[in-house]
Amino acid sequence: MISSTANKQVKYVGALLKKPKARHEEGLFVAEGLRMCMEIPPERIRALYISESFQKTPHCGSLAQHVQHVEILTDTVFAALSDTRTPQGVLALVEQSHYRLEELASPKPGGPVPHLLVLEHLQDPGNLGTVLRAGEGAGLTGILMDNGTADIYSPKVVRATMGSLLRVPFAYVEDLGAALALLKKNGICIYAAHLQGSCDYDQKDYRGATAFLVGNEANGLSKEAAAAADARIRIPMLGKVESLNAAVAASVLMFEAARQRRG
Repeated sequence: MISSTANKQVKYVGALLKKPKARHEEGLFVAEGLRMCMEIPPERIRALYISESFQKTPHCGSLAQHVQHVEILTDTVFAALSDTRTPQGVLALVEQSHYRLEELASPKPGGPVPHLLVLEHLQDPGNLGTVLRAGEGAGLTGILMDNGTADIYSPKVVRATMGSLLRVPFAYVEDLGAALALLKKNGICIYAAHLQGSCDYDQKDYRGATAFLVGNEANGLSKEAAAAADARIRIPMLGKVESLNAAVAASVLMFEAARQRRG
């Protein structure tokens, strides 16, 4: 049993929780909470850390039986390590997913019609997590992000996805312009969410291969990204509101595409 916060393993997990560079170098991320840990395929769990109290629950045996490396921590140490205010007593070190831009940008024979979301400089972890969760519900086939977008494996994003992180394909791209050009080359129509959109979002047909382009929470899309789109669309606002939260706007667009595709 680990009873000290100075323990080498505790420090290792702490680094993965706090440092994007550590997560990138190790190819791991931390998933905390019973529901999230239950959804992770056992073969992707590198190690499982549980508290003394969680060890006594009926969930412990079913969760730990398929994991080779299990460590027990005192409740005090687990609470110090946890990234949440009310720890459930279980967290896992999980192998990261790896998708390539070409996989997401290429329509697959017999597969679903591409329904993509492209994010430029989306910086709020809560927004990114919400986008993933909503995207799964809307049938999104993938998310592309530039390097200015928040780290998808940060603890706040992981929690906000409610497990969708494990199921929605995604990739970061160094050159957003080149990625958008590849989408166009593959017959995917790009729609930019923009305050100066030429038409309302529900006036376009999204039943074909579609990608929605959504920008930064404060500044929206860059001129270069907006110019690369095939069309600019707007979400009409009533009252004195000028625009929606980025995650809400992305959700509105994704679910409009889902509605149209249901027929």
